[in-house]
Amino acid sequence: MVDLKAEMAQLWASLGGAWSPPSPGHGRMIQFIGGRRGEGTSTVAREFARYAVERVRRAVWLVDLDLLNNAQHAALAADPARFGALGRPAAASPDGSAFFTVQPAVRGQDGRTWPDAGYLVAHPVGHTRLWATRFRRESMRPDQTVHILGSGAYWGALRRYADLIVVDAPSLDRSPAGLAVAPFADVNVMVMSADTGDVRASSQLKEALTAAGARCGGIFFNRVTVEPPKFLKARS
Repeated sequence: MVDLKAEMAQLWASLGGAWSPPSPGHGRMIQFIGGRRGEGTSTVAREFARYAVERVRRAVWLVDLDLLNNAQHAALAADPARFGALGRPAAASPDGSAFFTVQPAVRGQDGRTWPDAGYLVAHPVGHTRLWATRFRRESMRPDQTVHILGSGAYWGALRRYADLIVVDAPSLDRSPAGLAVAPFADVNVMVMSADTGDVRASSQLKEALTAAGARCGGIFFNRVTVEPPKFLKARS
């Protein structure tokens, strides 16, 4: 079992100067992203969301940008003893907007175009106020593809209903999805494996985030072993 509670408390405290407390109708948004696959970004994002749900008044949403894999949903579903059982899915868009588009669009039997938001659902996690998204890949046709949009409409709508949005982005070497979303986050935390210590990869990631107009909040050095991971505060 991965227990990063102490590290999440340190990370939470260190971000105090990077964002203001959530206010009614305007939740905060944080994205976790790594430069290379295998850095443990999904674990860090999940543990941060789990830690945060006890420290905000309203809901925490864990949004997985790796749409075709749904790794967060799979991890939560695989360990109900720790996270709680996943509840029935609900619509994941409060206003019909989406942060992605599925192309080519398809029409239903009624002749209407199937909305992008229809491909995304969210599950309540246990008896907490944590919600986790799941992309309905099974609803796609073989000739369809999905693309992340560089639009803030969905994030702005979700902020009105959640105190905190935690975004888990695929690593930069796998997908540019995180760069498209990064400018809309209050802060972006870069995740790096403490075992590899690839400073060049983190520098490239920071440069890419800065070029995208995003705000970098620091680097989380992740070590999922017996020893706890270390957090290095590195304000830009």
